[in-house]
Amino acid sequence: MSADPFEALLARREPLLALAPMQDVTTLVFWRLMARYGGADVYYTEYFRVHADSKLDKPILTSITQNPTGCPVVAQMIGNDIPALVRSAKELQQHPVAAIDLNLGCPAPIVYRKCAGGGLLRDLPQVDAILGALREAIPGKFTVKTRIGFDDERTFDELLPILQRHSLDLLTVHGRTVKQMYRDGVRYDLIARAAADMKCPVLANGNVSSAAVAADILRDTGARGLMIGRGAIRNPWIFDQFRAIQRGETPFIPCGRDVLEYINVLHESVTEPGSPESSRINRLKKYLNFIGDGVEPSGAFLHAIRRASTEDGFFNICREHLDHGEAMPMEPFAKPGIAVA
Repeated sequence: MSADPFEALLARREPLLALAPMQDVTTLVFWRLMARYGGADVYYTEYFRVHADSKLDKPILTSITQNPTGCPVVAQMIGNDIPALVRSAKELQQHPVAAIDLNLGCPAPIVYRKCAGGGLLRDLPQVDAILGALREAIPGKFTVKTRIGFDDERTFDELLPILQRHSLDLLTVHGRTVKQMYRDGVRYDLIARAAADMKCPVLANGNVSSAAVAADILRDTGARGLMIGRGAIRNPWIFDQFRAIQRGETPFIPCGRDVLEYINVLHESVTEPGSPESSRINRLKKYLNFIGDGVEPSGAFLHAIRRASTEDGFFNICREHLDHGEAMPMEPFAKPGIAVA
């Protein structure tokens, strides 16, 4: 067996499960929380913002140097300045990372307007140049996470040959365009094309909303594995549920009190005891925006949570909806016109 744990994951027969990089969410403390619930096989950092004067972000670097999961970590970069990206990639290789990843998919306007993240998909010659420079600068594993285009899925026809040229070690494809954000219409057929055409393993990403959906996506795309983001915030059991399905076992389904305990653990993990109460509540609301989609279909829970102004009020609302022993699959309830990924 390979001495490289990431290489060993890629070589095994089981599907590879990755926790998606989510800015201001997938911190060290959140990684620790995910691992407590079964967790992913590999963890991607929040992106390191790279530009001419940038330095490695210390809190993100801490998630690498103090990795609490026992699993490989991939360091993700975002930017368009080739010398700065090369410099940062070399610096990151001095730390215990399994791979360096380039973000070609962030759909945040503040990012893509600077021609970074998903914005780079409007400039494929620059993508080609960046990939070539980084592949030359990274002797170890080099990976890419991309969307299928900026505002036109036909961009993928041009993008895929560029990705093929640069000897990537792993490719993650989010099957939406940048402008599509998180709306419905994930192009799993394009992920399947990448899985068939790329020489490296491909992870499928986009609307992996439950363990059963994950199994369907894996089957339909032929991907080597899955990257899960929002679905893992809503349902931290999703990784182990998927593994159970793959083994032919009945997956664990949480009850209301299990979800309530998860929210309590979130509170203990992601909020700072000495910070203002309003800051702690707002921090929790960031996660409840995703969790709430699986609590009840009317939106009443989220409506109340978003208006909570004290921790007592916040947890009273949670107890009102979740202090019961009924099964809660934590799959997102459909909302017309709103994505639930």
